Amino acid sequence: MSQTDAPDDTLDDFPRNPWIAPLASTVLTLPAVFFALLFSMLAPMACDSCTEEESHRFDASFGPAFAVSCCGLALSLCVLLASWVCMRKRPAASVLLAVAAPLTVVFTWMLFMGLVDTP
Repeated sequence: MSQTDAPDDTLDDFPRNPWIAPLASTVLTLPAVFFALLFSMLAPMACDSCTEEESHRFDASFGPAFAVSCCGLALSLCVLLASWVCMRKRPAASVLLAVAAPLTVVFTWMLFMGLVDTP
């Protein structure tokens, strides 16, 4: 039996469709990022009818919270991109990153809501 007749077991270790997890993550993450960014950009409208003291408190907390929100949403997009990049070489890491991308959006939104002092 020569080496060419031996079965190639290394190809059996890889899943046949490694693109399913990143695709599902993309379908979930991109709209979630859009709505989280839209909500954080429209959050100052919640304080239109505030008193001056409430408005100052809100403005002081909104600036850092919006920066955290933008950085967290950018991080979730980077995690999503990494799941696509790791798809062929490391499918297990790709699935883990694909699950982490929408969870990063949810965590970022919860962090934003915790940081903003809404009246």
